[in-house]
Amino acid sequence: MTTTTTTAVHVGDTAPDFTIASTDGAMVTLSSFRGHKNVLIAFFPLAFTGTCTAELCAFSEDFDQFSTSDVQIIPISVDAVPSLKEFRAKYDMKVDLASDFRREVSRAYGVLREESYFSKRAYFLIDKSGVVRWMHVEEKSGVRRENTEILEAIAALSA
Repeated sequence: MTTTTTTAVHVGDTAPDFTIASTDGAMVTLSSFRGHKNVLIAFFPLAFTGTCTAELCAFSEDFDQFSTSDVQIIPISVDAVPSLKEFRAKYDMKVDLASDFRREVSRAYGVLREESYFSKRAYFLIDKSGVVRWMHVEEKSGVRRENTEILEAIAALSA
């Protein structure tokens, strides 16, 4: 386990379920992936910011590696869906983005920064049975995990 701060969710816990709107126009429900896909939830603070843009563009660049690893990426921010749609379109992202506009998912995972009302940058890797197997919460918003580290954690799921 890699974590740098206290969260509401820990490795070994069943991941809190949620249903939120996404940029593809549909609702995304975490439990709908149980039994057939691992899920990487990637909380990011705000669309159109430098580190968030680099992070999400990197997910698009390595999209095939995540797909062949049987992982569904769900990037989540507190931005409204229209903002996320524009952000996704501007950078031609391959991943759909999800909106936690009401901050319920960020709170459930313990990653909401109450003072600024956006989420910390955090990653939760959830296996096909719905259990958190790896996580990392960044201390600073301007820092992110590299995809190589995330892909190594994914590879460990099937080891």
